Amino acid sequence: MAVNTVPNIALNDGNMIPQLGFGVFQIEPNNTAQAVGRALDAGYRHIDTAEMYGNEAEVGQAIRAAGLDRGEVFVTSKLNNGFHRPDDARRAFEATLQALKFDYLDLFLIHWPLPTRYDGDFVSTWKVLEEFQRDGRAKSIGVSNFQVPHLQRLAAEAELTPAVNQVEAHPYFGNEEVRAYGSTHNILTQAWSPIAQGKVLDDPTIVDIAEEVGHTPAQVVLRWHVQRGDIVFPKSTTPKRIGENFQIFDFALDDATMDRIRGLDRGEAGRQGPNPDTFDYVPD
Repeated sequence: MAVNTVPNIALNDGNMIPQLGFGVFQIEPNNTAQAVGRALDAGYRHIDTAEMYGNEAEVGQAIRAAGLDRGEVFVTSKLNNGFHRPDDARRAFEATLQALKFDYLDLFLIHWPLPTRYDGDFVSTWKVLEEFQRDGRAKSIGVSNFQVPHLQRLAAEAELTPAVNQVEAHPYFGNEEVRAYGSTHNILTQAWSPIAQGKVLDDPTIVDIAEEVGHTPAQVVLRWHVQRGDIVFPKSTTPKRIGENFQIFDFALDDATMDRIRGLDRGEAGRQGPNPDTFDYVPD
C-alpha cells in the first residue's frame, strides 16, 4: 500500500467507497465550506454529511470551489428524522440534491431507525431509498444506527440489503454484535464518534501505544478502526488535526496492540450517544 493512499472498499452493490472520510457533524454551516476545503486539500475524497446537520449546501460549495469533478468525491448524506413517511422522504431527498447542487448522491442513509415512531415502520422508508437507487439518484443506499433486529427486519421484508450501517463505534464501545451481523451479511460498518468524542485520547493505554509507535493517540485509534475493516470519518476544524487524521496509512498496529485496544471495550456502558432502540428525536 502506498503511504497515505486511502484504500477503496467494495460495497455489496459493486460500488467502491474510500475507507477514510471527513465528517461534518456539529460543524456550523458558516465554517463547513472552509473545513471541507481543507480536508480536500489534505487529500480526503469522502465527505459525510446529513440533512439534520444543516450544512449540505456548504459541502457542495466546497467541492465546487476545490475545482474537483463530481465523480472524484464520494459524498454521503442521511434522511432527516422528521421525514420517514414515504412522500416526505422523497421530498427530503430531492431537497438534499438541490442543497448540494448534485444530480446524484454516492450514498444515502436512513439516519435513525426510530422504532418508537411512525408505527415502527422504517421498512416503508427503506423501500423509498430502494427507489432512489433504482433511478440512479443514489448510487448506493444504507442505514445508520440500526440494531441487529432492525437489520433482520429489513432482510425479511425488503428487497435490497443496506450497503453500510453507520453506527457508534470506538475503543470504549466496539458495537461488536452489530459489526458481526454486518460482517456475515455483507454490510460494511461505518464508525461514527470514532474517538468517543475525544474521550479515548487521554486513555493511558492509547497514550502508551501512541508513544510506542510514534504517532498521535488519534492516529492510533483511527488506524485501529481501519485495520478492523471499518470505514471511518473523523471530524475536525483544526488544519493540523485534519492533516494528521489523514496520515494513518504509513504504519500498522500488530495483533497484540489491536487486542490491547479491543480490551478497552466497556460494552453498553461505553456508549456515548443515544441508544437506537429508544432514540426518537425529531427536529422542530
